[in-house]
Amino acid sequence: MAAAIRVYGALRVTVGAPLRSFVAAAHVSTLASRASAASLQRHAAPPPAAAWQQTRHGSFFNKLTAEELWRGVLAETGAGARKGRGKRTKSKMKKDLNRGQMLGEGQGGFLWPGLNAPVLKDGVLQNMSRRGESEQQELQAELVRQREEWDKKRKMKVKRERGWTGNSWGGISLGPPDPGPNGETYEDFDSRVIEVKSVFNMTAKEGRKRSISCLVAVGNGNGAAGFALGKAADRNTALRKAKNRAIHYLYYIDRYNDHTIYHNIESKYKRTTLRMKKQNQGYGLHCHRAVITLCKLIGIQDMYCKVDGSINYLNITRALFTGLANQETHQTLANKKELHVVEFQSQRGPLPVVVASPKDGARSDPDPEDEIPNTRLHWDDVKAAQGTKRSIWAGVKRTIW
Repeated sequence: MAAAIRVYGALRVTVGAPLRSFVAAAHVSTLASRASAASLQRHAAPPPAAAWQQTRHGSFFNKLTAEELWRGVLAETGAGARKGRGKRTKSKMKKDLNRGQMLGEGQGGFLWPGLNAPVLKDGVLQNMSRRGESEQQELQAELVRQREEWDKKRKMKVKRERGWTGNSWGGISLGPPDPGPNGETYEDFDSRVIEVKSVFNMTAKEGRKRSISCLVAVGNGNGAAGFALGKAADRNTALRKAKNRAIHYLYYIDRYNDHTIYHNIESKYKRTTLRMKKQNQGYGLHCHRAVITLCKLIGIQDMYCKVDGSINYLNITRALFTGLANQETHQTLANKKELHVVEFQSQRGPLPVVVASPKDGARSDPDPEDEIPNTRLHWDDVKAAQGTKRSIWAGVKRTIW
């Protein structure tokens, strides 16, 4: 048909012959084209049937979870991160993109009943509507202001309590441990950081794997105290684990008149030796800074302590708790010796004060005078007594007990 129309138009434009003959030629060409089309349809093969396959278009963003996407953005995975690469790069913070969002809200300001608008209002079923332009602009400005405020709070550095030094975690208070699973609380306890350090573990696949190890001690200042280690990939998690674990490993330390120890103690753990000396009330704590922190958690107010050998914080903590837990009280000594235990005080002169009596009564026969007392002498003190070496106790105020 299209071919016939083209011939008819061309003949009409180029040649000025009678119209009747041109119309006949156009009809002939039309019949010929119809006949050729019918013959082609008879001899042509049938078209193949169309096969439809249901497909779901997936991409990188709807195949992975939000956690996996964030790990990729923050570069927490990969060969470089596993081998410790990029340790000094600027750390990126994870951001909650769903915070402040509401289903149905958008730039257009449409109100969809059931999403961002109530379905019923005054008992009338609501239809889809749209906010005014000024109201929508105010809503968007409020959302932007709220997001900026959240970002400012995230970037704000919380000022923490100063510890032993300005740039050290040692001595910083972490507050009471978290409540237990049965609702028990530990409001009367306080926790202090003793040490925070980085440790590394060499693995076959990841190489040097870095972790944070924290030593935290807890105590109520009334004789109950404990310590524990916590290890995690980040510092806050390690501190929290150590604090909550320490409350399950408590010691009860006996104190003389609730301010000092019962007698002089020498405690050793590995290469660390602690020499503790009993002091009068008002003397204070003249010790290593870690020992001072631990004594405050226990409730000891007056004591002298000298650290010999290694100053490893974990060794110092274990030596201190071992020595204090194994000290012999006056009542225990009286029951063992079956004698009265007396104490000489400076304000009473030569008059003794009985501080403990045996449970079953004192025995009639006293100790023989030639009995050698089971007193462990320190070689440095012996040399100081002989005048060959100055004792470490030389500068300490001596008390006659």
